[in-house]
Amino acid sequence: MASRTFKILVASAAVAAAELLPGERDLAAYTYEQYVAEFGKQANADHTASNQIFEANMKLIRQHNSDASKSWFATVNEFTDWTNEEFRSRRLGHKPHAFASLGLEAEYASLQAGLADIPERKDWRTDVPGSVTPPKNQGGCGSCWAFSATETLESHLALATGNAAPVLSPQQIVSCAPNPQQCGGSGGCAGSIQELAFNYTESAGITLEKDYPYQGVTGKCDTSRIKPVAKNSGFVQLPANNYTSLITAVATKGPIAISVAAGGIGWQLYGGGVYSGGLLGCGWDEDHAVQLVGYGVDGSKMYWLVRNSWGNWGEKGYIRIRRFGEGKEPCGIDKTPSDGDACKGDTKPRQLCGLCGILSGSSYPTGVQAVGDVSAVVV
Repeated sequence: MASRTFKILVASAAVAAAELLPGERDLAAYTYEQYVAEFGKQANADHTASNQIFEANMKLIRQHNSDASKSWFATVNEFTDWTNEEFRSRRLGHKPHAFASLGLEAEYASLQAGLADIPERKDWRTDVPGSVTPPKNQGGCGSCWAFSATETLESHLALATGNAAPVLSPQQIVSCAPNPQQCGGSGGCAGSIQELAFNYTESAGITLEKDYPYQGVTGKCDTSRIKPVAKNSGFVQLPANNYTSLITAVATKGPIAISVAAGGIGWQLYGGGVYSGGLLGCGWDEDHAVQLVGYGVDGSKMYWLVRNSWGNWGEKGYIRIRRFGEGKEPCGIDKTPSDGDACKGDTKPRQLCGLCGILSGSSYPTGVQAVGDVSAVVV
């Protein structure tokens, strides 16, 4: 018995000795009262329930963070007193559709040459300063698809003109981009896809955020607010689950609009580091749209660098997702494509590859150009 007790004490000491990763907070004694004060939560009739949800999530955070071998850490944020069901319903809403064979052949062909000339690291934020605007916050509207598309248009406009990216209007996309086949939802805050946004901006162009401010509701399209500063001539959709095409595109073309499975508890509680799933996994239900801005290596872990639209969440608005390499990426099946990978009526399960399905749906606009003097309207 004494030997068994000694082993338990040794194991407990090992857990307690788990080192903090860069940016990680010591949350061992963190209380609900501290949480309410830090995040400005308001007491209400559900305060007791909120406390219980908070404590359940804190148990998961502490359990994950106690693993000395962890490559990422969980933390407290505005979602820590939400159930995972609340989180999925209030911060996602993207239901992308796998278009077939859309894009420009010349552009697509340039992504098939292989990996030999691809640099080990890429980060458009620092490689081309001004090509990536600060992270945004979609709030409670399921408009991540519009943010993903708008941010990618911003970046490609900056790369095309040599000027810092202007802040463009996701609200214009939310309110005005049509979705007649209900691909990814019924449109606006109820979900849509980046490709429909790129289709829309080919003809309508896109205006500045200051001219059509974000409201977080679908609303009605107000054409009087649209003063186009940029247009695109088309878009390329990358082949699904193709590692070489995605890493080549983000290395050589610019930031990419991508789709992921982000409804798991791991994204809800992510704080920093190279996300690798584990106890707090992400699953295979594709339900969110984000922007891929690069990739890199942290120690022995390769990663994708992903910009989110949840404000100052994660690593100042970003998450690094573990990257495994050509032929080594994990795959799974999205069994509920009507929730995350289909137009209305399409219920056929689909394979997703890459952690959190990161290789499953990717696109970028082509022929992006300024309408007028964009350098005079950068805000």
